[in-house]
Amino acid sequence: MKTEKIELAHGEGARLTHELISRLFKHYFSNPYLDLLHDAAVLPNPNGRLAFTTDSYVIHPIFFAGGDIGKLAVCGTINDLSMVGAKPLYLTTGYILEEGMPYADLERVVCSMAGTAKEAGVEIVAGDTKVVERGSADKIFINTAGIGWISNEVNLSPGNIREGDKIIVSGSIGDHGMAILCLREGLEFSTSLVSDCAPLNGLVQTILGRHRGVRAMRDPTRGGLATALVELAQSSGLGFEVEERCVPAHESVRAACELLGLDVFYVANEGKLILIVAPEEAEAVLRTMQNHPLGREASMIGQVVERHPQKVALKTILGVRRVMEMLAGAQLPRIC
Repeated sequence: MKTEKIELAHGEGARLTHELISRLFKHYFSNPYLDLLHDAAVLPNPNGRLAFTTDSYVIHPIFFAGGDIGKLAVCGTINDLSMVGAKPLYLTTGYILEEGMPYADLERVVCSMAGTAKEAGVEIVAGDTKVVERGSADKIFINTAGIGWISNEVNLSPGNIREGDKIIVSGSIGDHGMAILCLREGLEFSTSLVSDCAPLNGLVQTILGRHRGVRAMRDPTRGGLATALVELAQSSGLGFEVEERCVPAHESVRAACELLGLDVFYVANEGKLILIVAPEEAEAVLRTMQNHPLGREASMIGQVVERHPQKVALKTILGVRRVMEMLAGAQLPRIC
């Protein structure tokens, strides 16, 4: 049966549900684990440690320059696994669909998820679909869970951070948040704003495969670079010092932030990571990152210190220092 819109019956477990699974999800996500259509995927158990994570995505709008809610869901889960040093292996996906959502929009999202998962080398092995009445959701919400494998040689934790370690960010900050905000508000700039949404597992595995001096990683999503740094400083019990002039940000992003009265350090990212690295390996790690497509704009932005423990001090371009705190709330809601 051909359908142009999602109906409540698509979530009732009957014929339309089975048609949706076979026509759409199984078609795009086909692999030996999913194709069995069991109640749970039975997966091989690699040697080492397992990492497990889950997340939900409610971004508005669901399509944006540089990605969509489907790509974002896959990347976000992959990146959460990668930040603990895991190699992502398997994902599950759950969908809350609003009655009346165009079938073509859902197919576009699912196709994007399949392409992103394939690019990252992970399998989508199980899922679930529910449909709610019109007005009870905003087109589509997605929940994901992910499993990854951590080599016994890898041990990333804020507890490993030491005085003198260097702080590296993989590229320009604020791209995702400003792309979403400008799309919502209908703002246009001479240079288009594009989300940085990307799976970081390839970059992470390259770094960990070549260097043993990485202490900890964090992806600065909601709350931006400042919040992620504060979280790491508080977890480590040490102080961080950051040079504003060393933090990369595209001029269009800085201009948009100034126009809207936002602080670029608190704007969300979806394709960047922070590394805390032993000082003797920092330059080598930075070169490795800059030779990777997702790390070409990587920059060393600061260091770890014992003074002002659990605080992040930013040395501004004017030469003054200010303490970066966590915001009480988000500058921009529904960013992921």
